[in-house]
Amino acid sequence: MGKVKLFWKKECPLCGSARIVGSQLKEQGLVVYDYNLDTADGLAEASYYGVLSTPTIIIEDDEENTIASFSGQIPTSAEVTKTITNYFQ
Repeated sequence: MGKVKLFWKKECPLCGSARIVGSQLKEQGLVVYDYNLDTADGLAEASYYGVLSTPTIIIEDDEENTIASFSGQIPTSAEVTKTITNYFQ
């Protein structure tokens, strides 16, 4: 039922809050992939998705089609859950 990809950097002032939202989503049972852009693997994944700013949260369906994305801003866990729920209705 969808998945969330969270892109962040250690030096980013908003990324700590975005990671908290990611943890809340995991607690709700959602699949959340966490990508640290300070690593080669994180940078490679960000390049693939065209991520240019942090934090970035991408919500995908089961076939990895982008449902929504939030770049440079932090949605609440409720907003992410609502986006996923509305898509799968």
